[in-house]
Amino acid sequence: MEGIELTFEAGKVVRANAKRNEEFLLHMLDTDTGARYLGEFAIGTNFEINRFTRNILFDEKIGGSFHLALRAGYPETGSQDKSIIHWNLICDIRQDAEIKVDGDVVYRDGQFVI
Repeated sequence: MEGIELTFEAGKVVRANAKRNEEFLLHMLDTDTGARYLGEFAIGTNFEINRFTRNILFDEKIGGSFHLALRAGYPETGSQDKSIIHWNLICDIRQDAEIKVDGDVVYRDGQFVI
């Protein structure tokens, strides 16, 4: 998939689109009633990992990236999420990208701005 845009309200995806493979994205979001909920969100801070390896345990930590998982958080963290999926989506945001929270930019081009 490419060009994914997800809009969340109260932790749930309420709008979703993708420039490529949108049908697959929507299919995954409709897997079960819990699949549209955010289970995990993290910003990668390990700048020693500087390229994607196709190993999610490394790639989700790349400095200047962020990842989120749709539903099924880890029980060890106290999560009680219910879904058959735990789907990690990773995005490289080292260039021409920003993260906004409630309309305010908090992260731009791989660096915190707050």
